[in-house]
Amino acid sequence: MISFNYENNFKIDNIQILQTWIEGVIVSEKFELGEINYIFCDDDYLHNLNVEYLDHDTLTDVISFDYTVGNVIQGDIYISTERVADNAQDFKATFSDELHRVMVHGVLHYCGYKDKSEAESEAMRSMENHYLKLLKDIS
Repeated sequence: MISFNYENNFKIDNIQILQTWIEGVIVSEKFELGEINYIFCDDDYLHNLNVEYLDHDTLTDVISFDYTVGNVIQGDIYISTERVADNAQDFKATFSDELHRVMVHGVLHYCGYKDKSEAESEAMRSMENHYLKLLKDIS
């Protein structure tokens, strides 16, 4: 089950398409869907989580808390819509494209992808691009 929750005034469009897409990513990566909660919030909300739980005093666009057990993907993915909007401008992308990128980014972490080193970041970006193309194909 994939659910969408809001700590700000943002509301997601195309819920069914996004749920189908994310579940497809999980199946393609040879995992099963358990429960994923997307929580959309503002910079302050996500910054507080970053400080409290990760001891990082920085702004970020996404934080994933992974509760995966075995092959069953589960977790909470917090996304700052403010940071996504700023990043979209910086990267000359649409808000939707950047939002979808961070949505799949969190799931890819649950599937075992890392992004600490340059090589890991390149592999993560490649997989993000692959799955973003699939989203465009189904929508």
